[in-house]
Amino acid sequence: MTQYASFGKRFLAALLDGIILSIINILVSFVLGLILGRAGSQIGSLAGILIAWLYYAYQESSDKQATLGKQAMGIVVTDLEGKRIDFIKATIRYFSKIISSLILLIGYIMAAFTERKQALHDIIAGTLVLNRR
Repeated sequence: MTQYASFGKRFLAALLDGIILSIINILVSFVLGLILGRAGSQIGSLAGILIAWLYYAYQESSDKQATLGKQAMGIVVTDLEGKRIDFIKATIRYFSKIISSLILLIGYIMAAFTERKQALHDIIAGTLVLNRR
């Protein structure tokens, strides 16, 4: 039986991933600032986008099927058949989160109310977030 990850688990996983990415981005921005001065902060912002994209897309398309936050919460990202997603689908899912965010986070909140606990970016990418078996 398929067990969809709850909104609460997804929220806590996102919180953990946000903390991890914040620490990484602060360190990268600090180093770039030391090396490049004022231009380092602008490059740091671009690096932050690149880091976040690779963090999510690489880990969710890996054998673990989950970011560090999702692993801690015991949840995985799959396609609609419960199989591992590829890097392209993970990339679509990541950048679709922009749409989920732009509409007052309603795209994220949808996960609490849809039948398969899908957020808008899951629907766009054709993915599910499931409890690990």
